[in-house]
Amino acid sequence: MSATFTRLKQALLLCAGLFLCLAAHGQKINDKYRLHIRKASSPIRVDGVLDEQAWLDAEVATDFYSVLPMDTSFARVKTEVRMTYDDQQIYMIVTCFHLLPGPYYVESLRRDWTFGKNDNFIFFFDTFNDLTSGFAFGANAVGAQWDGIMYEGSKVDLSWDNKWVTVAKTYEDRYILELAIPFKSIRYKKGISEWGVNFSRLDLKTTEKSAWAPVPRQFPTASLAYTGVLVWDQPPPVPGANISVIPYALGRTTKDFSQDAKADYHGELGADAKIALNSSLNLDLTVNPDFSQVEVDQQVTNLDRFELFFPERRQFFLENGDLFANFGYSTIRPFFSRRIGLGVPIRFGARLSGKLDKNWRIGLMDMQTDRVAETSLSGQNYAVLALQRKVFARSNIGLLAVNREALDFTPDAAHPEHTRYNRNLGLEYNLASPNNLWTGKALFLKSFSPGVSGKDVTHAANLQYASRKFTVAWQHEYVGENYNAEVGYVPRTGFIRLSPKALFNFFPNSKAILSHGPELSFIPVFNTDFHLTDNSVQLNYNVAFRDQSVFKLITQSDFVELQFPFDPTNNGNDTLATGSRHQANYAGFQFTSKPQSLLTYGFSAGFGGYFAKGKRANASANLGYRFQPYVSVVLNATYNRLDLPEPWNTSNFWLIGPRIDVTMTNKLYLTAFLQYNNQQDNINLNTRLQWRYAPVSDLFIVYTDNYLPAPFGVKNRALVVKVTYWWNV
Repeated sequence: MSATFTRLKQALLLCAGLFLCLAAHGQKINDKYRLHIRKASSPIRVDGVLDEQAWLDAEVATDFYSVLPMDTSFARVKTEVRMTYDDQQIYMIVTCFHLLPGPYYVESLRRDWTFGKNDNFIFFFDTFNDLTSGFAFGANAVGAQWDGIMYEGSKVDLSWDNKWVTVAKTYEDRYILELAIPFKSIRYKKGISEWGVNFSRLDLKTTEKSAWAPVPRQFPTASLAYTGVLVWDQPPPVPGANISVIPYALGRTTKDFSQDAKADYHGELGADAKIALNSSLNLDLTVNPDFSQVEVDQQVTNLDRFELFFPERRQFFLENGDLFANFGYSTIRPFFSRRIGLGVPIRFGARLSGKLDKNWRIGLMDMQTDRVAETSLSGQNYAVLALQRKVFARSNIGLLAVNREALDFTPDAAHPEHTRYNRNLGLEYNLASPNNLWTGKALFLKSFSPGVSGKDVTHAANLQYASRKFTVAWQHEYVGENYNAEVGYVPRTGFIRLSPKALFNFFPNSKAILSHGPELSFIPVFNTDFHLTDNSVQLNYNVAFRDQSVFKLITQSDFVELQFPFDPTNNGNDTLATGSRHQANYAGFQFTSKPQSLLTYGFSAGFGGYFAKGKRANASANLGYRFQPYVSVVLNATYNRLDLPEPWNTSNFWLIGPRIDVTMTNKLYLTAFLQYNNQQDNINLNTRLQWRYAPVSDLFIVYTDNYLPAPFGVKNRALVVKVTYWWNV
């Protein structure tokens, strides 16, 4: 074991040295792209018409650069952006000219539409000039809004919603977007007179994505490393008191038909509050929260040996959620908010998050759940502290502390899984070079649990270089046998994983193909004694077409030595023995059609070996059609066939999920989907009507049924009516 730790520490120190070398200071890349914003010389009426004197006096951002399909010239489609402000709001008017005739492509009127399926304009504010965090806003060609909070330099969390206004006007040769964003809706540093900013345009008829400040094609236009500069004629005004109270009232009826139970009726009241302590720091409070309006998870056919990950959807946990949720790696998360309050009522909670200054971010959260008498589970208190300090040009150091504490804890022999506490303490360094070509992370975690000492640490590191033509990456992970993150997502412990990867792109002189090239990954997994337990080698070939359709050819070879008994059907059947060894090869392909068509489709298929020298064949397809901009219909289907020796024999798993989205207006939405999963022997129907009757205030009507497929019958049923109101104090 000492040799194991020595080798891993050496690798971690080597990565740390490389991180420090690559994170040197550098001048802002697009500093010469500067747009001056002046206070409005006349009142602004947000109507989509460029006729006020303030717009005639405003500076114009134009001459956008092409990002896709190639980043070597000015954009073919013309875009003009003007900005101004008054004491309460920032205003913007955008003229999007088109090059080719024909209708605009619009997915729907729903907020936070899919970027690649809409003609759209979006923009990014780096209000602290830290090149890592900010705000994103945008609209499609009919004015449907898109907004989110930015983190890790280019990622956008679209779950963040706030109050702002947009109006669209369409003409034969252009469409115009006019919008107003209250200063109270965003966070920024007091007294600063320069923000990072960039504007992005997607025109689906020409398949061109462009940006005002140029961005290399391998990066999203949201990359804050490549923002230009928004120069204020004076520092933006400090917003006044910014306190919002969001009460809700709810009525619910449920009935369990499988138990022949009577219908249960009850109502609930609760409230959230948002208090801006200053222009960059926010306090969120919640009492008796309810998340019944949150869309249910999409089901999957589960043939995996480990727990599956489903993302957080509850609004309270989302703003500045990256401070908590993005600590660690995809399968090494010391904090995962879905562990709080699922199946257990939350009594109250508080969260402080935001910027202390240009260099420091803080997240502090405390949640209290109620006692569950049926399982003798004590009330639980969850406390989380996250601190992040910017270092060098775009990198940062993060600290995370997680504490779950049982209140009035009494040991219960019937429930040994209930413990008094579980704690995690972690430190990580996130690398982002000034030009974004180099990214990486180094991580160290330790858990604290009653009666556990030793083998309870985790450390990992990765480093990636991404240029236009090639990407190379290295990652290693060590998770101790006794490492325990009860409020996290760590589906496997007691392993060492290595993950080198390389990808290369060719850019042919072709009217049909934009790029193509191979992708190789190699993932060996060892136990902590460096005994090989898993190995996966994958060689893919990727083809990107100029019309934005994508094709991938997949070949894969897998080896597994089981570390615990496993049912290869995941369906409650007999299990394969611990220590049994399994080798399988697989080949398949994936194709996704161009997004600008009204009819879109994608399909994949593959065939190969499986556990116990069995065979697996799988196929999936999706077919969508939109009656733009009001109706979108999508049918998803997945089929898996497993041919195994006795006692499993042959299994056929179907997952079918038709979905319909109706956006009657940009304030009235209906979503309905059906999920048939024969692995779980269940049919689920879920419908949700949402009416945004006032800014960020909603009426939800949610109806859910679960059925037994054969003989067909209702398992359970629920109807929820919920009203929320956003009240600015």
